[in-house]
Amino acid sequence: MSNPYQGAPDYRMWRRAISNVEPHRVDPVVAPRFLITRSDKFATAGSCFAQHISRRLTALDFSYFIPEHGLHLDPDIRARRGFGMFSARFGNIYTVRQLLFLLLEAIGERVPAERAWRRPDGRFVDPFRPNIEPDGFGTEDDVVAARAEHIAFVRRMFLESDIFIFTLGLTEGWVSKASGDVFPLAPGVAGGDYSDGLHGFVNFTIDDVRADLFAFLEKIKQVNPSVKVLLTVSPVPLIATAEDRHVLVSTTYSKAVLRVAAEAAYQAYEWVDYFPSFEIITGNFNLGKYYEADLRDVNKTGVDHAMRCFIEHYVRRNKQASDGIRFIDNIEYSKALGSVICDEETIAAVTT
Repeated sequence: MSNPYQGAPDYRMWRRAISNVEPHRVDPVVAPRFLITRSDKFATAGSCFAQHISRRLTALDFSYFIPEHGLHLDPDIRARRGFGMFSARFGNIYTVRQLLFLLLEAIGERVPAERAWRRPDGRFVDPFRPNIEPDGFGTEDDVVAARAEHIAFVRRMFLESDIFIFTLGLTEGWVSKASGDVFPLAPGVAGGDYSDGLHGFVNFTIDDVRADLFAFLEKIKQVNPSVKVLLTVSPVPLIATAEDRHVLVSTTYSKAVLRVAAEAAYQAYEWVDYFPSFEIITGNFNLGKYYEADLRDVNKTGVDHAMRCFIEHYVRRNKQASDGIRFIDNIEYSKALGSVICDEETIAAVTT
């Protein structure tokens, strides 16, 4: 008797792909749509986990595209002020709506209404990247001027990147009721004051996220016809939920929506790919060993596994005898991972 599963490759069968495979050798990547070469300018944005990809590829001397680099600054000051964390100093972009609005602003099709938020110390911050300047700004005009300079770099990132890597992080967000502006943190957390009359909470639905993601992809392809996009979903749980329910339930909802939206984009656009870092880190095959003691932060072992798969499929086949890149089964880098910067941590700081 024949059946549709007869002769299926190992990766399609749970026992042969998971149960009978040593955990550190599980590799869910199948048929990547494109490769990353040393000559490709790749850019990154998204939630905290996106920083791992840029760090590992940079360690291999690939072309991490950082228009807003701040190389004229002392290294300690540069790190403190968020240079090099992503391709530009936009901090964490947690929701797809944030990403879409940033692109529209960068190409001159949208102007945010919010100008600046005042901190308790009297200094000002950019509402859309409130933690990017630790010492704050002296005036609202300083915020506006700094943002104009920043947006010019963001425009370069979108227009000149060969590969854009985006990590979808959250569905929960905070918005201006008047303008629709979307913020990475609620007003009052890192600056400004929250007002029920002015601000609102939103938990984006699958329809919202899918529409925003498709709109972003259509627009970036319009302004940068040769770009390829690689999507991932952050495996980091929510640090807090604004819904009146358990944070675990909100986390599961958020990640499910983001994963489905990423799949829809993958199915719709042949130049969009999905890398399953979420599945590698959260998969039950690793028995929860890829998280730190808080069960939220991803540990080095988990990052190593995800990036080993990434490099094997998206980078390794680019290897030439003379390219100077050394590949081994268990990839280790002498450069420490360092701390991953996450704006969401500010919520815990102001609520504990």
